[in-house]
Amino acid sequence: MKSLPKPPHSYRADPAVPEFPDTGVVLFVDGTCALCSVWARFVSRYDRHERFRLAAVQSPLGRAMLGHYGLDPDDPDSWLCVHDGHAYEGFDAIAKALSQMSGWPRFFAPLFTLGPRGLRRWVYARIARNRYSVLGRTDMCALPDARLRARLIG
Repeated sequence: MKSLPKPPHSYRADPAVPEFPDTGVVLFVDGTCALCSVWARFVSRYDRHERFRLAAVQSPLGRAMLGHYGLDPDDPDSWLCVHDGHAYEGFDAIAKALSQMSGWPRFFAPLFTLGPRGLRRWVYARIARNRYSVLGRTDMCALPDARLRARLIG
């Protein structure tokens, strides 16, 4: 897993990024993507120690964070995982998030780091670009259960 090339916690010095609770793991996901919504509910269900927080990339916080890391918030082909101030995207973000979970999900983290980095980025980009046509849209924030609602920020 390789973090994005910025110093840890660099977003704290960025006036465009609002303050947010960045302890634990913060996931910035597409709030209208059905696949991301499933992922958010998975995190909510299997995060036994309640270390994860979630923010939609469409929120002001999500837009600012994507912009800070040079990602287009109007075309969120990727999502971020921020852990200990380091940001990860794509399959590296999935691997980092899984590695921070307890129980069986963490054992799947290495699968998302297999193969050459360029190939993994290409596969992730294909999935991200076709996610709406294959899986449709949903609203991650629409009527979430209490466990998921407690993790939403931004």
